[in-house]
Amino acid sequence: MKKIMYLFMAASTIFVMSCSDDDSTDQPPGVFDGESKTYQLQSQSDADVSGTATVVENEDGTATVNLKLSGTAAGTFPAHIHANSAAETGDILIDLNAVDGASGESTTIISATNEGTAITYEQLLELDAYINVHQSASDLGTLIAQGDIGVNELTADSREYELSSASDASISGTATIYKRVSGASLLEIELEGTPDDGEHPAHIHLNSAAEGGDIAISLNAVAGASGKSWTHIEADDAGTDVTYEDLLEMDAYINVHLSADQLDVLVAQGDIGINVLTGESKEYALHSVLVPTISGTATIHQRLSGASLLELELEGTPSDGEHPAHIHANTAAEGGDIAISLNAVAGASGKSWTHIEADDAGADVSYEQLLEFDGYINVHKSIAELDVLVAQGDIGQNELTGNEVSYDLAAVSDATIFGTATFSERVNKETLVTLELVGTTAGNIHPAHIHSGAVADAPGDILVSLSNLIGDTGVSVTNVTQLDAGGTLDYDALLDIDGYINVHLSSENLGTLVA
Repeated sequence: MKKIMYLFMAASTIFVMSCSDDDSTDQPPGVFDGESKTYQLQSQSDADVSGTATVVENEDGTATVNLKLSGTAAGTFPAHIHANSAAETGDILIDLNAVDGASGESTTIISATNEGTAITYEQLLELDAYINVHQSASDLGTLIAQGDIGVNELTADSREYELSSASDASISGTATIYKRVSGASLLEIELEGTPDDGEHPAHIHLNSAAEGGDIAISLNAVAGASGKSWTHIEADDAGTDVTYEDLLEMDAYINVHLSADQLDVLVAQGDIGINVLTGESKEYALHSVLVPTISGTATIHQRLSGASLLELELEGTPSDGEHPAHIHANTAAEGGDIAISLNAVAGASGKSWTHIEADDAGADVSYEQLLEFDGYINVHKSIAELDVLVAQGDIGQNELTGNEVSYDLAAVSDATIFGTATFSERVNKETLVTLELVGTTAGNIHPAHIHSGAVADAPGDILVSLSNLIGDTGVSVTNVTQLDAGGTLDYDALLDIDGYINVHLSSENLGTLVA
């Protein structure tokens, strides 16, 4: 009996398992199981209303469009499929059944456009179109939901760029480029701080913002009330095709203007494409020269293209000033010809920006090469007074490492004149020798040298000639790379040298020492 019961239970188990497998099939035999595609419908005039549009394949190849919204009030809401993208807008292609406010739903079987052209499910998925859901039949101008469909659907690919404030520090934001299924782009500008009644024209320009350039692509104006604009991009203003990938590789920047009547006033600006900054940068100090209240920094930023954006930022510049600036060859202590001309520093802001991809002679200069450059920066008082420097600093391989040793320079013929000699190491292992004396007389010029041996054993031979010390400032700066007799002399070797420093009264009176 137990054996019979066991067999019955086993058979029952097999039967139950078999029934479970049959129930797991998606559709009963003979029932059509079509494909479907869901698109997002974004809120418009009412932030509480949003939803989806699902396109379902019918057995005969036609399509059913199901709209499902949340947050709708009582009533009916007309809906249509329009030509083009929502950013472009276009005529109605297909009328959809109105959305019932109580359920938030609408169902429409589609086999043809309003003009009678047959359309299949597959063709609907390839349509260049968008869906609008309106407030009412008497208020079609007010949208409650909207979304791109077909080839205008957005993929997961996007790239965001910063738009920095320009004339108004309270206005800034972002520009985001989204990729469509078609390969075209949707460019969204989103700004904070725009006035409610403003309308701000916007464009993509050629080159970097530091260079300036012609308009390449006109964008839809930013609405001040929302701070937003959307533009569909598949070609530039000249009609040349521009894909999403092309846009990410474009040598360009975005300008957002105050108004159509004041295009010269910018409210926001930002580099895009290959001009975007990577986050890599190097800052150098710019020291005051003849105007002790003016000093600052020079920061070299790397672009995605491998070029550079050089930003000068000075404090203490007069508001009405305009200060020419250049990168020169060699160290500041040596002096040298202009290698790269920079945009002038505006006195009001104390800033300037220069795009660098080549020197003034046309030779390519990458970000990495600029960091290795044998150069320095001069910022001048004005075009008319280029001989008056307001700030200066070594860059590239001439930057100081922070390693330095100072030596006392004792008074000799005049007890009021004394000071220090400082040996500072450069990145390239060369040495900046700075002599600083107090008590010198304006107008005097004092020769200086490093001699061999010790002071007690003087006189010793001159090993290294130093730059004359200027009586007006009491300062001498020399870039030391070798002995006067030849042979390299790096920082470590200079620290190990058996020698002493003499500062003489004058070239005519070398026998009289002042320090």
